[in-house]
Amino acid sequence: MAAGTSARLAVRALGNDDLTPVVRLLVQRPVSNLFVSARIRHLGLDPFVLGCQVLGCERDGELVAMCHAGSNLVPVGSAAPDVLDAFAERIGPTRRCSSISGEAAAALGLWERLTARWQGSWTRPRDVRRHQPLMAISADPALPGDTRVEVIGPDRQEPYFEAAVAMYTEEVGVSPLAPSPTAYRSYVETLLATRRAFGVVQDGRVVFKADLGAVSGEYAQIQGVWLAPHLRGQGLAAPMMASMVTLARRVAPHLSLYVNDYNLAAIRTYERVGFTRVGEFATVLY
Repeated sequence: MAAGTSARLAVRALGNDDLTPVVRLLVQRPVSNLFVSARIRHLGLDPFVLGCQVLGCERDGELVAMCHAGSNLVPVGSAAPDVLDAFAERIGPTRRCSSISGEAAAALGLWERLTARWQGSWTRPRDVRRHQPLMAISADPALPGDTRVEVIGPDRQEPYFEAAVAMYTEEVGVSPLAPSPTAYRSYVETLLATRRAFGVVQDGRVVFKADLGAVSGEYAQIQGVWLAPHLRGQGLAAPMMASMVTLARRVAPHLSLYVNDYNLAAIRTYERVGFTRVGEFATVLY
């Protein structure tokens, strides 16, 4: 590039012909980029298969950032101001997503630009979670586990579904059954069928649960961790979580999760198990 000229920035929808540079970008930060990596690994970049577009931002023809533009708006790669400006311009005034999430600088920066550029519904989030420690573990747990933790199969669909609904409602603040109860049930059925659901069953009820959400190669993200309220504060969560990690590492040896910074009890539990902080996420909920 000649001295004194500025880099050319362009945003376009990516397709399967772009898989090589896309994978090259995603593997630079495999833990942070796991959600997008897992979707692309299993479904590719055809928007009709994926269910949404993945936008790519190229600087002088080189892919430097992407944005998963579905019900979850997830930026990955460069969080440079001009990159986020370009994504905000391309995404436009109509909000179709229910959340914006990802590495804090990129997620919050994109939200702020969408708000400033387009106003409207972008300015009315239900909740903004600015500080969510991203934690990871790639070794055996640091404490003995609870042997009652098991892989939960389809034969326990109803009690697991009830626990999943309770977890989601408590965590997100709205029921996952509105507006589409069948969609969430289908999601839970998939977790059970693919052996990515873990828990403790007591008197016919699931009293502890955790799932593997995104899985891509040797990396997986834990989500949906929940302990029945009447069992909290008794020192049960850490051993249960330790056993879940042991079982989940048979699927993928490198595990991660992110947690709200105000949930100090959960953070202490994960630290006891052996998780360490490797970054920070943020989530904007609509």
